[in-house]
Amino acid sequence: MTVVVHHNPACGTSRKTIELVRASGEEPVIIEYLKEGWTRAQLLALFAAAGLSPRDALRTGKSPADELGLTNPDVDDETILAAMLDHPVLVNRPIVASPKGVRLCRPSELVLDLLDTPPDSANEKS
Repeated sequence: MTVVVHHNPACGTSRKTIELVRASGEEPVIIEYLKEGWTRAQLLALFAAAGLSPRDALRTGKSPADELGLTNPDVDDETILAAMLDHPVLVNRPIVASPKGVRLCRPSELVLDLLDTPPDSANEKS
């Protein structure tokens, strides 16, 4: 099984998600999206697979979303998507893809549904 984690190393939730994947016996493919950036096609595919709109995936805390005016309810998804391409930090994380689906894993325990063999300790909060 291949598990891909779109990861920000500075995020505790993202780090915990990777720990849960590894504890299940899988070694995830880790994509540091702040370094790699996003493509339009990549974001659209991830959002569609996860059932998210760009607004649903918008990171509003500790990001420039507010100062860019993206939290205004009148801003359309196309504008948010374009901003996410320019400012990768605007995408909430971690987004995890596996053969079982794609999900924004906040909280990190949401990753358990995407794993073949969830770890025994996964239900214990750290």
